[in-house]
Amino acid sequence: MTKKFKHSSESAVILSQLMLPSHSNFGGKIHGGFILSLLDQVAFACASKHSENYCVTASVDRVDFLNPVEVGELLTLKSTINYVGRTSMVVGIRVESEHIHDGTKKHCNSSYFTMVAKDKDGKSAEVPGLKLETEDDYRRFIKNIKRMENRSRHDEIFSNFKFDKKEYQSVLKQHNVIIK
Repeated sequence: MTKKFKHSSESAVILSQLMLPSHSNFGGKIHGGFILSLLDQVAFACASKHSENYCVTASVDRVDFLNPVEVGELLTLKSTINYVGRTSMVVGIRVESEHIHDGTKKHCNSSYFTMVAKDKDGKSAEVPGLKLETEDDYRRFIKNIKRMENRSRHDEIFSNFKFDKKEYQSVLKQHNVIIK
């Protein structure tokens, strides 16, 4: 059987939802947890479409809330498969909010979800490869390779981290802490 390859456009998912008062926090802005839930849903949909299997979230690499989302705005989440491994995929998601009355848009968030495909028995399933055609396709794929390399270096540093309180006293004095 020949290996299947798909372009990211074949599994892209766009979700738009009007932000309601029930989605807001005590400050009147849309609750970050609600947005995280939408991010997870769209990542699941995109990865499942690409893999043609049920998918689970393995990790989320960085969620930065860049601009607040207001009640009454239209929130749009655009997802694409940016990278594939053997059984995993990285779904890149861009979140924008749009003011309904004047059409102004704000970039609110960009996130990267690693999703793993599962077969009917719950075992990891192989996923189709990724066709790279455009400059954006290449850039996204390479950026994910670099992100994984950085994560590996980070994990290595912290797995061997030895803490000596005396060694770090001068560092701690530069921060908003009191040492007793």
